[in-house]
Amino acid sequence: MTILVLGATGKTGRRVTAALGSAARPASRSSALRFDWADESTWDTALAGASAVYLVPPALNLDAAEVAAFVARAVAAGVTRIVLLSARGIDPEDGREAAVRESSVDWTILRPTWFHQNFTEDFLLPMVLADEVTLPLGPGGHPFIDARDIADVAVAALTRDGHAGRVHELSGPEALSFPDAVAQVAEASGRDVALVDVPGAAIAEALRAGGFSEQYATVLGHALEAIRDGHDAGLSTGVQDVLGREPRSFADYVKESASSGAWA
Repeated sequence: MTILVLGATGKTGRRVTAALGSAARPASRSSALRFDWADESTWDTALAGASAVYLVPPALNLDAAEVAAFVARAVAAGVTRIVLLSARGIDPEDGREAAVRESSVDWTILRPTWFHQNFTEDFLLPMVLADEVTLPLGPGGHPFIDARDIADVAVAALTRDGHAGRVHELSGPEALSFPDAVAQVAEASGRDVALVDVPGAAIAEALRAGGFSEQYATVLGHALEAIRDGHDAGLSTGVQDVLGREPRSFADYVKESASSGAWA
């Protein structure tokens, strides 16, 4: 089995690659095997001989055209299994999910919540290091999930039977508000992190300035406000259902990250 792992240097992709070992074919814009969503000339080489794909869509937009074109190319190349990284709360009419569902391959869709690793490998890290987290803040909780758990579920879906045609809703074991999560990070790291409450529209504007599409920035701004207002606290059981164990806790993630000097 040869499994093409897209986004292989990203939060889940590199963990999927590590877990698959020799079966993995890692590809990204910065990998030895280059894959670029914006450059279709890189697609065929990445797909040649692959039997399965871990599909991480383009990061800056919600456009389905590229994913639909890639899925068609993958099917033509002989791929028989695709595991798509989607997200909780995605629009039921999302074209990227539809492109996978409507293909002729065995497909699995993963819909995780926001990652623990957003605090160490993504947009929240610079805020923590600057000792000021600027977000829509309130008592609403969210069950953040560890990227390692997403990767473990992805590997199971890529390598084992029983996941075809299934959507796995994934979350961590408890819902935490952003103020509570930041407080845990501050305590473990010894930092004095201030909280600044802003509307989701301000975050969306910053995302647009950072290169995100209008639609994607707006969706993320609304998602943050939904968390703030307590509309996204529900737990999902996908990790338990697939792996037969509880998902990793945010507290353990914070402890490990602080020990490794992530916020030093």
